[in-house]
Amino acid sequence: MINLVPATTIQHLRIIEKLAHDIWNEHYTPIIGKTQVDYMLDKFQNVDAMLKQIENNYKYFIINYNKTDIGYLAFKINDFDLFLSKIYILKDFRGKSFGKQAMDFVSKQAQISECITITLTVNKYNSNSIKAYEKIGFINSEELVQDIGYGFVMDDYKMVKTLV
Repeated sequence: MINLVPATTIQHLRIIEKLAHDIWNEHYTPIIGKTQVDYMLDKFQNVDAMLKQIENNYKYFIINYNKTDIGYLAFKINDFDLFLSKIYILKDFRGKSFGKQAMDFVSKQAQISECITITLTVNKYNSNSIKAYEKIGFINSEELVQDIGYGFVMDDYKMVKTLV
């Protein structure tokens, strides 16, 4: 069973920053390349960037298993929708139900907040994650291409799960 630790301190955010570096370099470099991974980590997953996201009502959690930090997630409530901004698990811990447990936590948070949907974005070429989301009830609702600067784009699908 996992434990979700609210990221409420700079130390927590430093743990997430390290997890992001490890996970993104391993998982996303083959999909989007090292240069874009480095750019996105610097833009979105450093302590300062996460502090700004938290100021804008994002909630970060460290996913912990057996006293080991194995991943993290972040979400924001928008009216009756929970936007799942991030959910990442270290490679050695994937495929062991930890992602499903984390998604159960997210669904519970959505229900507590009276949300009727959970939305997320996922890279179009991240096929394993897309299959996992579909397996738990998400549907692809649209294609999104967002300019993130420095000549890079996020080429994603928006996926939605209806809760009621």
